[in-house]
Amino acid sequence: MNQKTLVIGASLKENRYSNRAIKKLKATNIDVVAIGLKKGTVANVSIDTEKKMYENVHTVTLYLNPKRQEEYYNYIISLKPNRVIFNPGTENMEFLKLLKENNIKSEIACTLVLLATNQY
Repeated sequence: MNQKTLVIGASLKENRYSNRAIKKLKATNIDVVAIGLKKGTVANVSIDTEKKMYENVHTVTLYLNPKRQEEYYNYIISLKPNRVIFNPGTENMEFLKLLKENNIKSEIACTLVLLATNQY
């Protein structure tokens, strides 16, 4: 089952966890779309700089600090993903509550660890 994933906070810098996550998701044959501050490509995935209405997004994985997430609340909820993953450093109780109110699952976890342990 392909769990199309939107990476928010995508980086072109190879040492960033969002960059590694895109590569690992692609290596696991998961469709990936990404939003970041700079346009570019990572593992043949185009990084967009604007919020697009992607279809059939199963998972949103966050690489943004809680303050930067605020502008994405309504956008992410409008995509109606099955779940949102809060990677280390992105934990946000306010957004977790909003997701729950909108019947969207959330988990505080590391995308890379979930992939490495076949729990994604």
